[in-house]
Amino acid sequence: MKKIIILLFSSSVLLFSCHDMLEEDTVSQATYDLFKTESGVEQLVNGAYNTLRFQFNGEQSFTLWNYGVDEYIQASDGQNKFVDAYTNQLNSTFGMFHDMWTAYYQGINTCNTAIKLIPEAEPEGGALSTEQGKNSRIAELRFLRGYYYFMLVQQFGSIPLTVTATEGVNLEFPKSPVADIYSAIIKDMRAAEAILPVTQANRGRITQGAARHFLAKVYLTRGSAVNDERGQKETDLDSAAYYADLVINQGTYSLVSNFADLWNVSNEASSEVILSAQFNNNALLLANSGNRVHLYFQMVYDGKPGMERDITYGRPFRRLKPTPYTIDIFDRKNDSRFYKSFRTVYLSNDRTAPITIPKWEQADADAGYVNQAKVGTNKFNVGDTAVIVTVDKNVNDAAIKSKPYLWIPQNKWNNADFLTLIKWMDPTRLDVGTEFAGRDGLIARLGETYLIAAEAYGRLGEYGKAADYINILRNRAAYKAGEVKPFHFYKSEGGTYGDVNSTAPALQIDASYWDNDVALEQYPPSASSTESRFIHFILNERTRELLGELHRWNDLVRTETFYERVKQFHSIASANVQEFHKLRPIPQAHLERVFINGKPLTPDERAQQQNAGY
Repeated sequence: MKKIIILLFSSSVLLFSCHDMLEEDTVSQATYDLFKTESGVEQLVNGAYNTLRFQFNGEQSFTLWNYGVDEYIQASDGQNKFVDAYTNQLNSTFGMFHDMWTAYYQGINTCNTAIKLIPEAEPEGGALSTEQGKNSRIAELRFLRGYYYFMLVQQFGSIPLTVTATEGVNLEFPKSPVADIYSAIIKDMRAAEAILPVTQANRGRITQGAARHFLAKVYLTRGSAVNDERGQKETDLDSAAYYADLVINQGTYSLVSNFADLWNVSNEASSEVILSAQFNNNALLLANSGNRVHLYFQMVYDGKPGMERDITYGRPFRRLKPTPYTIDIFDRKNDSRFYKSFRTVYLSNDRTAPITIPKWEQADADAGYVNQAKVGTNKFNVGDTAVIVTVDKNVNDAAIKSKPYLWIPQNKWNNADFLTLIKWMDPTRLDVGTEFAGRDGLIARLGETYLIAAEAYGRLGEYGKAADYINILRNRAAYKAGEVKPFHFYKSEGGTYGDVNSTAPALQIDASYWDNDVALEQYPPSASSTESRFIHFILNERTRELLGELHRWNDLVRTETFYERVKQFHSIASANVQEFHKLRPIPQAHLERVFINGKPLTPDERAQQQNAGY
């Protein structure tokens, strides 16, 4: 056991405190005696949380969860575009599949080890000095173990299942059926939900609400299966609705009134957040494990006239750009979520010589864009609008040139110029060049809980109740009475200048909404029934609410719409995607090191262990 514990932590950073709970500690010189004590076991518990960061601290974030879907498509830069395109390079040797496999199984084994040690830990006056405290910590670990298995089974399908600490050298890890994995996840999460407190003193620790949210999501995932075998039961959808309702009605969480406020970094501990991976801007703690998602959804703004890179607008790694589906799936006139999710305006910030602010030229005066007196003067100054990105189509060059700023309408978008998603932006980073940010990684929020409840009730045929939950979110999404709307409202979306009326009535739906086709929803040809239209609507509503929050690949696979929607909406992947791509390949490195009956796998046995198609 001593060797196993040291192995678990020799290269990991332990969690907890930064924002209340992140504290770094190296364990390379740790002794087994340390982990017999309360403080030592608490380090182990805290370390189990560290794996929550995996989804956010590198390019795996978008590569594994937002590449190759309907919402986003590859932009100009990046080394792993083949994952987005589903070419033959997407195979079992791709390192990120192995990284994900290793990260989550390390987290699982940390949970298993801590669960084993907690009952016998020598008390030191802290949480583990009482049975209640011990049980609470075990509940946290059981949730985390279930969550990590949930992340794995959605990506890989049938995988090894172990709920005991690995001791010594164990090379035999047989795969378990998907149904068994889901049963184990639910067992862990239900046990956790029964014990976990409603709130925790330390932000980031698992609460009862987190367990309930994910029980709802796991039951929905299992119960959604029609063709896939996940061990689904007739009661799964009822259970999903039940646990989602518990979260919504328990009073611990509430929707933030303005959708835009969710993305204010100072509001990352808002009433809507149910679970987040904890990060911090302390340079010593960040090391190479900060949140990097802020890098990936941005267009190239630096280098544009009057613009230079700064900490407000961020480092544009331009890995993903929104698809036409994403742009058009919103009722952009009435649904504020669109313009509150994207940056459309850049103010000139170029104060470094040589200043790149352009000047009006004689040709501009000759074309009638300005009068002769303006020739030779700045088109704008620092602090003025330098770049505007809009959804307008078929804008001619003359109209673009007539503006003092750089206007990039949709017909001029390319792999470097597009709408930037602002949900992950972090202007509190230590400096302009820092990749690793301290913004928390958002894992679950109440907005998604409402969508889980709506989907569960809709799948049960209770469309009126589903519409009620959707309308609650849409009331928040609407522009409020008296709210000043962005200029796009009247410039691009057909609104009236000065209109401060609420748009909520235009967004409300009822149970009849899914009885017929609706042009806005872009339903595929297969959506010919109320039931199928409802599922595709829910996916559309999840885009409108959760765009870019790293749910999408799992959502498409869960709803068994992955192949159809990628074919319909992803212009690059549509040529290559196959049905078998709904599962990732089992990492080759794993297959090469496991044994059966004391012997390494033969090539035929490796092929049998591999997912179909790889």
